[in-house]
Amino acid sequence: MMRIAYICADSGIPIFGEKGCSIHVQEILRGLLKRNHQVHLFSPRLGENKPDDLQTIKLHKLLPIPKVAQGLREKIALSMNSEIDAVLEVLDFKKPFDLVYERYSLWSYGAMEYARKKSIPGILEVNAPLILEQQKYRGLVNLQEAETVSIKVFNAATTIIAVSDEVKNYVSQYVKNPNKIKVIPNGVNADRFNPKKITSNGYFTLGFVGSLKPWHGLPILLDAFEKFHHHYPQSRLLIIGKGPESDRLQTEINQKNLNSAVKLTGSVPPDAIPFLLEQMDVAVAPYPPLDKFYFSPLKVYEYMAAGLPVVASHIGQIKDVIKHGNNGLLCLPGDSNALSEAFIRLMRSPQLRHQLGTSARQTILGHYTWDHVVKKILRLAKEAEQTYLKVA
Repeated sequence: MMRIAYICADSGIPIFGEKGCSIHVQEILRGLLKRNHQVHLFSPRLGENKPDDLQTIKLHKLLPIPKVAQGLREKIALSMNSEIDAVLEVLDFKKPFDLVYERYSLWSYGAMEYARKKSIPGILEVNAPLILEQQKYRGLVNLQEAETVSIKVFNAATTIIAVSDEVKNYVSQYVKNPNKIKVIPNGVNADRFNPKKITSNGYFTLGFVGSLKPWHGLPILLDAFEKFHHHYPQSRLLIIGKGPESDRLQTEINQKNLNSAVKLTGSVPPDAIPFLLEQMDVAVAPYPPLDKFYFSPLKVYEYMAAGLPVVASHIGQIKDVIKHGNNGLLCLPGDSNALSEAFIRLMRSPQLRHQLGTSARQTILGHYTWDHVVKKILRLAKEAEQTYLKVA
């Protein structure tokens, strides 16, 4: 049994919340507990409802970051590193940690530097190029300091886990030893989902799950559905989630006179997702053409785990997971005509929908469960430990 310190210093992630990033953290924690490891969790934002199966985690709440001017928030977040170092020092003194695991956040380097100082394996999980995201979507005042933090944390880590090849390429520019970067795609808890049964319920329902962000391609999906619905009025579009695009999307739905055919659910709890996926005949991931597609989309794994036929953009990691015509259909990013044609093809062939959905779930069970992910993480931790033992 290992004693593990898990650090998530990102105040935008409610650990026990309902965001995709929250689910990601919970599933890694769940996988570690499943193997009887003792886990200490450090975060400034824990969330409200701790799941029953995560009750044994030892919680350590870091100081919250106040809602002040952006530049000042960044400075306060940067000062959290000394707090992380101090609390790890106290707990490690009582009983040493065997592994320090951190979800990369924009201003945090203290945990990885602490692990290096103590010769403890330090694994850093990188889910996105946060500097680029912050600049483009939220604003970044102290760019130079953010880059300095990235250089510190990436080089202090014993091992870096990137969720996609594009994230690996991004991290590589900051590290002296790119060989320590390993790609482990995201996963899904397949036990949450029942395989889709092909039924005739009167309406042919297309579906999307996500946080309705600008890069999710929802205008493309709406254009494709409008064309499809014109020929097949017994079709429906179910959009599950809430986000910055919600109002704009509703305006477009009104302008296209699709109110009776398109349903926006708003925010829903994670426990409701499996049931809502069962209402779909086809699930869609309509990403636009993006220069650097670094995502490892949880939605795609959930669609596939539910045994749904998936129509997705031929882009990034998606094209590695989905093999066109085998376990899903791929379209050129941004091509609403191709999406619409794929919808028609699937609507006309229940047999194809069943074949693709069955193969999709088999792909998940064989390669992309959270159990697979955690096994790979722990294997890397063992390798890092052996490295330190050799040096000693």
